[in-house]
Amino acid sequence: MPTQPLSQKEIEDRLRELPGWSVESDHLIRTYRLGDHFAATALVVHVAQIQQELDHHSDLTLGYNTVAVSVNTHSAGGAVTELDFRLAERVEGIAPGHGAN
Repeated sequence: MPTQPLSQKEIEDRLRELPGWSVESDHLIRTYRLGDHFAATALVVHVAQIQQELDHHSDLTLGYNTVAVSVNTHSAGGAVTELDFRLAERVEGIAPGHGAN
């Protein structure tokens, strides 16, 4: 069963539960700051593991001490779906353990 796009109200309601996340150009996004490049790289690896578990993959951009996450659901026409929020929630759950803020 394909994942359905969320309405604007559903997105706004879900964003209230995820401080630091926003929607830009039909992508759910967040940038994390970390202590150094090694910590940022470790976060990317951990996020990649979560993506494999969910079989849902975001775009990750690794900087010296930053990691940017950008996701939408291609099978829903590039819209934001519940699956994107599940990924974001999982990332939020592990990010503090890497020292991300």
